[in-house]
Amino acid sequence: MTAPLFKGVITALITPLRDGNVDEAALERLVERQIAAGVHGVVAVGTTGEGGGLTIEEHERVTALCVRVAAGRIRVIAGAGSPATYESIHLAAHGKTCGADGALVVTPYYNRPSQAGLIAHFEGVADAVQIPQILYNVPGRTGVDLSNESVARLAKHPNIVGLKDATGDMGRASWMHSNVVSQGGQFDLISGDDHSFLGYAAHGGVGLISVTANVAPEAMVALYNAVAAGDFATARSWQDRLIGLHKALFLDASPAPAKYALAKLGLCTEEMRLPLVPTCEEAKPAIDAAMAAAGL
Repeated sequence: MTAPLFKGVITALITPLRDGNVDEAALERLVERQIAAGVHGVVAVGTTGEGGGLTIEEHERVTALCVRVAAGRIRVIAGAGSPATYESIHLAAHGKTCGADGALVVTPYYNRPSQAGLIAHFEGVADAVQIPQILYNVPGRTGVDLSNESVARLAKHPNIVGLKDATGDMGRASWMHSNVVSQGGQFDLISGDDHSFLGYAAHGGVGLISVTANVAPEAMVALYNAVAAGDFATARSWQDRLIGLHKALFLDASPAPAKYALAKLGLCTEEMRLPLVPTCEEAKPAIDAAMAAAGL
């Protein structure tokens, strides 16, 4: 098996907004905070970064700014998700041009393509742009599920190097490890689900693209480090401390709860881009309690 290209804690970074615009000063501070906490990378303008609500120009600016601030200290993965293949190609190409280390390409949402269409989409992006690409399967958001067999076929493409799996299905991780990773070549299994990462790692996962790491990056790094060291007793202790926060950050439409938590920490505003709105008042007490339990 080949050593992972993308591993560890990779933060699905929020995009801070102020008065209707990207708050670039806050974004720089957030990236520096992630680096200081020891994370291994960030995803710029993924789902948590409100990629569906930013203009193309804003999307490109945020990605380029993350690359500039990171300055090679951590990996930067450019969000390149779109229901249109040509737009995913454009975003992946921009990521390559500005110096990103990879691109995250989600299954096209809303239009629900067949498995043949999904394969054609991912191969189309991978053929067009010479940058390491991570498949992203999150059927709960997109309305379509990339099958195990489709992943196995796509893993043979030299530019497709991993999978972000947000299904929460541990059996799929084992299948991928047995039928894809163990067959050789470069293919990294990355969890896209904070609360089940511990189990996913036990089934062969090498990292996590994390929402919780926006709020508690040091704790998420400690959890990962315990897992990487095979110290599952310590990992479970960190998981016990964080599980409430994992859940609380999805009590309202993400990333509104994460932005609320970061605003409480004085790091950005709660502002969202429509159709998303700030966290509802009913969810805030539970988020406050989860932050306290996590030591924040």
